[in-house]
This record gives sequence, C-alpha cells and structure tokens, in this order.
Amino acid sequence: MIDRLKQIMEYYKQNSTAFADQLGVPRSSISHLLSGRNKPSLDFILKLINTYPEVNLYWFLNGKGEFPSTTSDKQNNLSGCEFQESENTQNQLSISPTNTTKEIRQIMVLYTDGTFDTYHPGK
Repeated sequence: MIDRLKQIMEYYKQNSTAFADQLGVPRSSISHLLSGRNKPSLDFILKLINTYPEVNLYWFLNGKGEFPSTTSDKQNNLSGCEFQESENTQNQLSISPTNTTKEIRQIMVLYTDGTFDTYHPGK
C-alpha cells in the first residue's frame, strides 16, 4: 500500500506536505504511512478517494485494478446498474394486498413498577 500511496503522490506531482494539506490530514500522518508505522484509517481512505476521484478504491486497498481510473471505466461500470422498467414492474406496482383489515390481538400495559397487564379484546 505504501507503493500505491507513493504512486498517487507522483501522479499528482505532490510531496508529502502538499499531499497532506490537499487531503486535510496532519502532515505527520503521511510520514507515518510512508514509513510503514501506521496503516491508513477509514477516514484517510475516504478523504483520499473523495479528493482524488481517479484513485480506484479497490486498486488502493488490494493493488488490483487500474490507476488512474478513467471516467469511461466509471461510466461502463454504472451502465449495467441502470433501472429498466418493464411491463411486469408496472403490473406489480398496481397489485394491492387483498386483506387490508387488521384486528387487535393483544394490548399490553407496562407500569413503572415493572408489572404489566395483558388484555385480549374479543375474548
């Protein structure tokens, strides 16, 4: 992960100070990450992918995938997620439950002293 962090800094042509300032993290945290003393926190990772949208989260965490990710890759990934309405969907939306009446089966009254009463209407 250290190598990937260095690769991101080289890609954006930033030293550790500028990189930390851009992310809004303490400069020492970048130093600790690069030295291997600390591992990136969830907060750091979220700031990284929000600040630099070209950083692929899966690539950063696992080293698999591409960096920088292209916008066409993101569009291709999202194109399969679009909602397509069909006739079945419209039919399903118009179906309503046949039994809409509800009956009270049991009423419980809880008292502050820890006791309770149970009422069964219709019995």
